This record gives sequence, C-alpha cells and structure tokens, in this order.
Amino acid sequence: MSEDISQVKDALVLFMPSGRRGRFPLGTPVLEAARQLGVYVESVCGGRGICGRCQVSVTEGVFAKHKITSAATHLSPFSDTEARYKAKRGLPEDRRLSCSALIEGDLVIDIPIEAQTNRALVRKRAEARPIPRDPVMQLCYVEVDEPDMEQPLGDADRLVRALEAQWGFVGARCEFRLLPLVQGLLRQGDWKVTVAVHTEGIPTIVSIWPGFHDRLYGIAVDIGSTTIACHLSDMLTGRTVSSTGTANPQIRFGEDLMSRVSYLMMNPDGLPALTTAVRGAIEGLIDKAVNDAGASRDDVLDAVFVGNPIMHHLFLGIDPRELGGAPFALAVSGALTFPAREIGLGVNPGARVYMLPCIAGHVGADAAGAALAEGPQKGKEVTLLVDVGTNAEIVLGNRHRILAASSPTGPAFEGAEISSGQRAAPGAIERVRIDPETLEPKIRVIGLEAWSDEEEFAEKIDQVGVTGICGSGIIEVIGEMFLAGIITQDGVIDGSLAAKSPRIEANGRTFSYLLWRGDQEIRITQNDVRAIQLAKAALYAGVKLLMDRYGCTHVDRIKLAGAFGAHIDTKYAMLIGLIPDCDLKHVSAVGNAAGTGARMCLLNRGHRAEVEDLVTRIEKIETALEPRFQEHFVAAMALPNKIDPFPNLARAVTLPAPKTPLPGEGRGRRGERRRARPDPA
Repeated sequence: MSEDISQVKDALVLFMPSGRRGRFPLGTPVLEAARQLGVYVESVCGGRGICGRCQVSVTEGVFAKHKITSAATHLSPFSDTEARYKAKRGLPEDRRLSCSALIEGDLVIDIPIEAQTNRALVRKRAEARPIPRDPVMQLCYVEVDEPDMEQPLGDADRLVRALEAQWGFVGARCEFRLLPLVQGLLRQGDWKVTVAVHTEGIPTIVSIWPGFHDRLYGIAVDIGSTTIACHLSDMLTGRTVSSTGTANPQIRFGEDLMSRVSYLMMNPDGLPALTTAVRGAIEGLIDKAVNDAGASRDDVLDAVFVGNPIMHHLFLGIDPRELGGAPFALAVSGALTFPAREIGLGVNPGARVYMLPCIAGHVGADAAGAALAEGPQKGKEVTLLVDVGTNAEIVLGNRHRILAASSPTGPAFEGAEISSGQRAAPGAIERVRIDPETLEPKIRVIGLEAWSDEEEFAEKIDQVGVTGICGSGIIEVIGEMFLAGIITQDGVIDGSLAAKSPRIEANGRTFSYLLWRGDQEIRITQNDVRAIQLAKAALYAGVKLLMDRYGCTHVDRIKLAGAFGAHIDTKYAMLIGLIPDCDLKHVSAVGNAAGTGARMCLLNRGHRAEVEDLVTRIEKIETALEPRFQEHFVAAMALPNKIDPFPNLARAVTLPAPKTPLPGEGRGRRGERRRARPDPA
C-alpha cells in the first residue's frame, strides 16, 4: 500500500455507501468512473461544472480490508472550473466536483447523502405496540408564592417547595444552569410555571416554561452499523408521532464493524471523524422527525439509544479498538444516564440520555433491546431470536435459561460483496422465481408491485429501472437456483446446464447465472454464491453453538428481527440454511425489535429496570473462542446443511436430490475442493 503512484497506470476506486469498486486509468474523471460502475451521481449540466450536483468527497486513511490508501492528493489539483463554481455558489472545503476531479491514485469516494438521489430505503419502522406509559421525565404545572418579606426564601427555593407541596416530589432540586433564569421566568409567567422534572434518583427540575406548557417529546434511536432509525414519541400520550431513518454515514470508513475498527487501527486519530459522522446523522434525523411532527427541539427532553457495542462506543466517543480482539473488552457495559448536552445533542439543554446496557463484547444494547421487546426469556418454548445484519445478534432460550452470542455475517446480506448487489432502493430486485424446467426467471423490484412476466411491469419499469439486487432478492435467488438444480448442495453452479439454458454462462473456470437482461445485465456469479454461503454459515454456526450450550437439538419458535429480517421470506431463509429447521408456521419476522425495546425504555421506567436485570441473567457465548465453531461452520456451508436434517422444511418444499458437480468445478488450482473460512472478525 506504499506503492509510488507515479509508477502505476491505473487506480482502485471504491464508492461509498454503495460499496461498488473498480480500477480506472489515471486521469479518468470521478464522474465517469461512477457511471461505469453504475453508481448514481446526479449531473444536470452534463459535466460542465455548472450545476454543482455531482459533488463528492474523499475519505482519507488506510483501508486495509480494501487494500486502499486513500488521500485527497490522489485527485487532480483544484481546477479552474471548480474555482469558478466555488466563487459563484460556494463549495464546502471537503467537496470536489466529480466532473472536474481526475483520478490520480487509489481513492475511497463518498457520495454525500443529499446527492444520493437513488439512495437506500431505510425500513426500520416503529412497530405498533401498546406500551404502558410511566416515563422518567414529567411535566408539572406549579403555582409559586410571591416573595414575602416575612419569609425571605429565594425564588428557586420557593419553586422547589411548591413542587413538593403540589406534586409530592420530596427533596427535589433545581439544576444549577437554571438558577440564573428562575426569577425572570417566574415573573414572566405571573408566578405560574411548568417545569420538567427528571424523576430518576433525586427529582431534578431540568427545564422551566412560563405559564402552562403541555408539550413533551422523547426520541428512541437504533444506531445500526448500516442504517440509523429515529422514532419521536409524544411522552404525554405514548404515541409515536414520526419516524425517520438514514444510511449510517460511517459506511465510508468500512462496510462492517471490524472494518471500522481496522480503520482506527490504521488511523489512530480517526475516532473524532467516526463519532462526528454518526452524531451528525442523528442530528439530521432529529430535525426531520420534529419537523414532520410540527414539534420543537426544545420540547425533546428524553432520548434512548441502542446499538451494537462498536456503534455504542463510537457514538459515545469511546475508542472501540479493544473490541477488535480477545478478550473483546468493553469500556463500559452497564446502562448509562447523562445530560444530552454532554454529547452535544441539539435538544432541550435539560434533556437526558439513556443508553441500554450491552450484554457482552460483541452482543450489544440492540440485542438487549430486542430481547426486552420479544421476551424469549418469558415463555415455555425454546425461542430463537436473530437480528440479521452485518453482525448478527442471536438470543436463544426460554424462561428457564437464556443465552446470547453474535456472529460475523459480514455485509453480503446488505448487498455488499455481491457483484450486482446494492442496498434496498427503488429498482433493486427483491423477489425472484425460477422455472425449474426452462431455468427462466421472473423478478420483482422495489417500487413496482408487478412481476416481470406481467404487462404492468413492462409498462412501468422505466419509472424505477432494474439497478441491482438487494438482500432479500439475494436470499431468494440462491434458494431458487438450488431448487431448480442450478447450484448443487455444495453451492457450485452446475456448468453442464449451459447446454440446457443460455442463462448458464462460462465465467473463466466457473459459471454464472444471468438473472436479468437489460440496460444493466445482472448475473449471479460463483463468488456471489460463496459470499452468501460464508455469511449464512457464520450465522448458523453461531446458532448451533448456542443450541449445543443450551442442550437442545431443535427450537420451537424463530423470530427474525431487524430491517433485513423483516423483508426476507422465511421459507427461503430456511432453504439456504440461514436458520435451523422449525415449523414454518412458527417462524416470523418481528421488525425492528431493537428499536421497539428502545421505545419501551423511553416510555416506561420499569422497562429500564427490566432490561438491566435481564442482561445480568443472559449467558454470553463468545463464538470466536468456541472450538466447535469451525466444525459447525463447515457443515453449514452446504445448502441447507451437510449434517443437520430439515424435516419441517422438507414437508413444505421438495428439496433437490444431492448433485455431484462436474470435474474441476468449484475446485482450487490443484483440483482440491476449496474450504471456505469464516470471517476472522
């Protein structure tokens, strides 16, 4: 990575957040590179440097996973065109016009959120659920006695005394920063004020309004490694009044968690940039949420956050590098309560933040929130709760015993590491069916309800296009290829079928399947199949380790959480061996369970005590240190599994008979079968 760029003729360019990459001759405009890779960058003026819509920025640093050392100096110097545009309309210091900036070395290029016209959908909606309301923040209307020469108490002291007399808050106090404001606010309200009281611990007045005030809001935020979701709740009614989400801008520092830790190892001074990125995204979500609800930031007085351990640390500004290796030490694991102003959260200065506790080094507050919401620890049945993401959290058990672990699935389920993969956005293939006789496919894309063999699809497809394949589509196409006999149980694309269908294409020493013919041809390559096998095997191996430790050979119920889990067909998830065998009637998607857990803690103080007690009872299993992980992983590479039976699945789907690949297919240079290895993260 220390290669002299003056001696090379091309450069590796990675675009974020799409994850698309390619090599380009030096001197290629960044806009042209983006277009060749199918990365949408808007350019109304046709690349003449007039519209300014093609702005990009360079993310600097060493990206070991991608073998890229990226620097702003790897772009051509600021051009006259850019200088004219900046003088006339302004251009942020870290931005370049991609139509004018030329590639002169390896680069990680970030497409700003506002420029991502075709950007990913964020599907972490608030699940409808009644939550008993008992918040820690309370509004109290108080009538205060006017000053009296006979009783020379200070105005703040009389406010506290009135609060105790009228609301029963014994031993209350007023936050120090409010003391200079008390006299003016009392007189402005004619000795009648509304106070916000933080009732946890010592009752504390944290905000004061003159007269009567009846607006109090709280936010619940799920900080995922890929997406961030924010829900604004009316604390007086318990109703969720608005929800919004966005892609996590930290993606430009690494698609998965370990890549971000690796970035910090290579760039020790990079922590502020990661923290600023995630906090900035949350600030934007708060703005949108309060505007959508017609609310005010000053009325937001409580905030609850959940996230995996690395996102938890990065949000708090804590270096997560200790989580990069054994013993995976957390800087802090317990629940936290602190003033929102300590992290610069732009809400009411008296607002409080509550962070749910983490379970273990790689099992975070999001898993704790999901367990709180779905309650596997409360029932008789052995329940498996899986939050599918770049780092899958797994909870297994019942009221007698509860265990948890994480498994490094990587970003393949989010569309990364897949040749035509993308995040969920209009135009992404999300459903696939393949005729087992003709091997002809039909697809459905996000933004269009019709299947590709229906007239409506042909009439309307130009509105969204077919741009790639997202996670749910990847799961289905692998499952359908397996059912149609296109891939063997070992995940090898059967090249002999090229004689049967032109969709089976030779691709060097392996084969690929042509899923879509159009302006952009979409293929499923052997490497794509392998990426999904690696991801699903890692998750399944984690599940098996928990089952081993629990002492069970089957589960009674499976719940798939998270945005991805909510949109995959449970039958296909089981068909490829992502989850163990179970009666399909008892396999369900439960949506954003982590976000639901956060809202429960926002609206009810009892749930905070409940989750804090729960994490002390959960047995933590560190998959990276378990000797049987590799054994389970290798067996799980097969579809659906090399060893474990799937009787419930077999009753619902006719599984293909085992198939032997042609000589040389899926083999290494010396003819031996390649053994896939799990992500060392």
